[in-house]
Amino acid sequence: MSGDNFNMSMRKFLKQVGVTSQQQLEKTANKLPDGTSLMKAKMVLTVEGTDLMHVVEGTIELDE
Repeated sequence: MSGDNFNMSMRKFLKQVGVTSQQQLEKTANKLPDGTSLMKAKMVLTVEGTDLMHVVEGTIELDE
């Protein structure tokens, strides 16, 4: 595995994750009841064939 190939492939994957995740969060935020000010979100990363389980949790503030 070439370091350059791995880096490019990983960046492409992460870009897809970021763009599609933002789209889904925006759709979800638009469906929330008026007056909702926060969304609690969790992202789970796994890699098939490994025991990787990376969890990122956070709170997203909504415009009021």
